[in-house]
Amino acid sequence: MKITIIGAGNIGSAVAACLAKGHLYNEKDIIISTPHTDKLENLHKQFPAIRIMTENQYAISEADIIILAVKPCIVDEVLSPLRFSRTQILVSLVTGISISHLAHLSETEMPIFRVVPNIAITEHSSLTLITSRKAGKEHQQLIKQTFEEGGKCLFAEEKQLDIISALTSSGIAFALKYIHAAMQAGIELGISAEDAMRMTAYSMEGATELILNHDTHPLLEIEKAATPGGATIKGLNELEHRGFTSAVIHAIKSSATVSTDKETEE
Repeated sequence: MKITIIGAGNIGSAVAACLAKGHLYNEKDIIISTPHTDKLENLHKQFPAIRIMTENQYAISEADIIILAVKPCIVDEVLSPLRFSRTQILVSLVTGISISHLAHLSETEMPIFRVVPNIAITEHSSLTLITSRKAGKEHQQLIKQTFEEGGKCLFAEEKQLDIISALTSSGIAFALKYIHAAMQAGIELGISAEDAMRMTAYSMEGATELILNHDTHPLLEIEKAATPGGATIKGLNELEHRGFTSAVIHAIKSSATVSTDKETEE
């Protein structure tokens, strides 16, 4: 099974590294196509058998799966010149570009997937969203297995994909923003940046495990931590006074709205 990744940005390189470290693909069967080969020096040092090419058509000629990982603004420019076969599978990681538009550009009846991983795929901890068109169960299982190399997968309707990604992809950035904010507070209180970062990250890991491992609700676990008159309830009340919940809701809705707007423009 051969797989070609078009694009060498953060997510394209992360997927390549994830697959190279996985069990489904041989390192030598992974190709990355990009005009900017200098971006891949570190990746190539780590995985020397990965093939790097600069000509997209040549790179996809023997591929069973083609993963598109380029910026939305150049999708038409990249896909229009390419010629695919019906036996190949096209997987787009590009935000906001619909399957119908990808099908128009590819000019073939090949199976097409839209897949939305997040940056935690480098740690095999991504929740990756998948939707498809003209894909049978075997195709769906293959793409699911491919991205399970980097974590868990969830199938969704395309009309919900960009909205859900505000929680799964943008949500990672929001969580990291909280870690950074907590670090700043820790530094001000005399804790080293490294210690504050690790303490906050472990606290978030603990909160995650409570939710994922038990039939519970965040508010139930918060009540256990927030004893009357204690330090935690004072901090929680300060978060509410400062608009924490409202800010998170507005952030997620804003990310979802931007994605939806892109879809509407198709």
